[in-house]
Amino acid sequence: MAFDSYKSTRRILLGQDNNNLVLLFAVNTLLFLIFASIKVFYFLTDTPIEFFYRQVFNWFVLSPVPDTFFSRPWTFITAMFMHSSVWHLISTVLWLWAFGYILQDLAGNSRLIPLYLYGGFIGGLVFVVCNNLFPVLERNIATTAPFMGGGAAVMTIAVATTTLAPDYRLFPLINGGIPLWVLTLIFVAIDFATLASDNGGIAAAHLAGGAFGFIFIKQLQKGNDWGNWMLQFVNWLDDLFSPEKKQAQKSYAEKHFYRTNRKPYEKIANVTQQKLDAILDKINQHGYAFLSDEEKAFLKRASDDDEAL
Repeated sequence: MAFDSYKSTRRILLGQDNNNLVLLFAVNTLLFLIFASIKVFYFLTDTPIEFFYRQVFNWFVLSPVPDTFFSRPWTFITAMFMHSSVWHLISTVLWLWAFGYILQDLAGNSRLIPLYLYGGFIGGLVFVVCNNLFPVLERNIATTAPFMGGGAAVMTIAVATTTLAPDYRLFPLINGGIPLWVLTLIFVAIDFATLASDNGGIAAAHLAGGAFGFIFIKQLQKGNDWGNWMLQFVNWLDDLFSPEKKQAQKSYAEKHFYRTNRKPYEKIANVTQQKLDAILDKINQHGYAFLSDEEKAFLKRASDDDEAL
């Protein structure tokens, strides 16, 4: 699947349906506010803050100590949404928004959350393995900071986006723009530079997430969507708990071809707008790269006509 640059005819809105970028942003922020509120409660009741971490916070972050993470397996998932400070959260959501917006625009809404979950889980797994495999890290395992935050997940999204469109330009008004691969290279270099430190396990987790993002896109370009099962599972749950919604839906063929009240071959004045809306919906769900050559040509003509007006 080759990537072709194009000018999007609409922007992703905050309230738009199926906007997984906004959903990830909201989940990370909401969980931070919940735990921050609990921390404030501990503070106002004159309870030592250490008790907050021991009784609440540490139950949702991933510890490298085997006895701890084996007794709390859910932390492999929850840790990627936990943040220790406001700046930790801001760092995650800024990088997430920068790369996630581009990925969602190019590859559709359905790829973002699977990449985030895959990256966070693989990052946590590599973090645990490194801290228990390499003696230089294992000897200080009892005092090693736990794995938390969306660093590995965002790295996965960053490398995936760059693999899909390495020549995508940021800030185009500045000498033609900055290639996306330059920003990603800086992102990767920072983690690589911290491998030889006490935080080597976290750096390795981030780099492992980036490696998975590269592989994910390469497989996607071959037609293998590793995140499709997640989408199908979510749809199955939605149908399971909302049976009336499933009954109300019509198939595309029934809705647009077989059940109709108009005469055959009747000309519709807004057929061009209907086709344009259908193409834009396809971009929203799957990304521009999944359009056929005919659809890309139609979208370009529509964009040229819009500029002429």
